[in-house]
Amino acid sequence: MLVTRRRALQNISIGGMSLAMASCLRTIQAHANGDEETLPKRFVFVVKSSGIDKFNLVPEGLENHFINPEDGKKLGNRGRRPGPRVDVSLANHALPEKLAALESLKNHLTIIQSLSGVGFRGNHTKGFGTLSLHDSETVAIAPTLDCLLGQHLSNGPYPMYGMAMNGRLLGNAKPEDTYCYPNLSAYGSAKPVAYQASPRKAFLELFGSAVATPEQLEKKLALNGNLMDFLTKDAKRVEKQLTGDDKDRFALYMDSFHSLQKIENKKAALLDQIQTHAPELTDRYDAQAPSARIESHFEIASSALISGLTNVITLRPDTLGVKYSELGLMDHVHALGHLGENTASNGWTGHQARMEIEKLHLREIAKMAKKFASIPEGNGSMLDNTLIVYMSCSSGDHHCEGHDWPFVLVGGMNQKLRMGRYLEYPKYGDEGHQTVGSLYLALMQAAGLDIPPTFGQVDANLMHFNLRGPLTELMG
Repeated sequence: MLVTRRRALQNISIGGMSLAMASCLRTIQAHANGDEETLPKRFVFVVKSSGIDKFNLVPEGLENHFINPEDGKKLGNRGRRPGPRVDVSLANHALPEKLAALESLKNHLTIIQSLSGVGFRGNHTKGFGTLSLHDSETVAIAPTLDCLLGQHLSNGPYPMYGMAMNGRLLGNAKPEDTYCYPNLSAYGSAKPVAYQASPRKAFLELFGSAVATPEQLEKKLALNGNLMDFLTKDAKRVEKQLTGDDKDRFALYMDSFHSLQKIENKKAALLDQIQTHAPELTDRYDAQAPSARIESHFEIASSALISGLTNVITLRPDTLGVKYSELGLMDHVHALGHLGENTASNGWTGHQARMEIEKLHLREIAKMAKKFASIPEGNGSMLDNTLIVYMSCSSGDHHCEGHDWPFVLVGGMNQKLRMGRYLEYPKYGDEGHQTVGSLYLALMQAAGLDIPPTFGQVDANLMHFNLRGPLTELMG
């Protein structure tokens, strides 16, 4: 009696296999069964500092409500013009210059404009409130979206993994060479997530034990690559200098590392898959130029997702103090946010400089998306089950009131989200306006989570609107 390929795969037991083999086999079985629902789902959150300019996200041929029609200049923080909801296909519209790198990915691209996140503080950043939508700029008081998704989706050693340019530090280490707290992700109240700032250390932590030569392993030790040894030594040193409430607060930060003690065992089970997909360790991982570090972070993130080390990555490509000197800019991100039509050090206007920085990020997003699109998965590609979210911690402006919060989504979620669209909602306070909370509920529902009626703090000024549930225009 002949046994079909599908029948054979259906009968194979996954029990007792390594995590890597089990993950691979589940994908093969899902394809054999025609069951795309069981394919892994992944998210990448790319959270920029100082806002994402919304006026240059409008595709050609559509009315731009974020500029003055008389002179074409950008309108101010809450100066957008009124207009109805816009929901159109991108197929017949060329993308604006800023999104040119994504032109070939238009069927996997959705641009969302004019969602609001108002009611929680943040002058230059919403902090933890960016992804939790609570009044939580500097102290975590609720779980953030990336951590909730990671706990639901990730079977590997890391529920979610974060990389940042810098942030609050433990001790007096250099920000580019240690773990840091960018005040962005949290598993719950007083449970912030530490991000890796060093590309080399991120590589060694994620892939080092699987791909390192003896010489590289020795160098890893010299770089304090063993995270727990480093933390134990550094924590003891810092703790001795603290007393009373400060000591208690420090203990809360250390709690976020406890789960890392079990990670090495899980990584050992993924050895074969890590060896296959790990990037090459090069001297570029030591570069200090922002563009090189951003490129390295994206490369490491892509490999970590492909290897199954995690299903959720959050990247913090810059902060207010970063200078993109490789673009000829001597002005830091904070200064650029105030320039407007005035010129930066290289002759660009502040608006042009901000756009060029965003284009740098978007080129890396396009590169990541194309890599995922080249990897077969089920009846499509890895990109069909991965969503990259480009956003800012400060909505659409340098000083973040949160009335116009743009999002660029690239990828898919097994056709549970409508991609290839431009969605623009009516301005804050007008009928039909929607909030970031409904977007986050849409992402959670697409990922298979049971969702609450609302996410985060509900805007008291919009209580007369129906803000419950996910964005219906985005759901597939």
